[in-house]
Amino acid sequence: MTGSPGAWPHLALLAARLLIALLFLAGAVQKLAAPAGAMALLDARGLPTGLIWPALTFNAAAGAMLCVGVGVQPLALVLAAYCGVTSVFHLIPTDPWQMSIFVKNWSIAGGCLALAVAGSGRYAIRPDRAMGQPC
Repeated sequence: MTGSPGAWPHLALLAARLLIALLFLAGAVQKLAAPAGAMALLDARGLPTGLIWPALTFNAAAGAMLCVGVGVQPLALVLAAYCGVTSVFHLIPTDPWQMSIFVKNWSIAGGCLALAVAGSGRYAIRPDRAMGQPC
């Protein structure tokens, strides 16, 4: 196959960013609307329940940055690490719901790593260069 692949890879990257952003934005809304559940998970690990507020802020900011396409590659790496670390809160083998969230977090981390490699695509306020692309 030769020539330019056209717009579809960039549209796919936009869709990927928006879908991943939706998870983080929904997480921020959930923490704001019903903080007790997340606070209980923090408390169960012996952490201050007040950590929910910086987590909410981070979720909201990360979701917004993914939506508009600012700093996508470094943000995606941070989000992959965040998903890995926060998966620990959901490692409750006796609770199937929490285990599904545990697995979901690792899946999101994988998507974030792929986004970190591919970059934002052209439909971004500040488009990234995909790894291996000339400057």
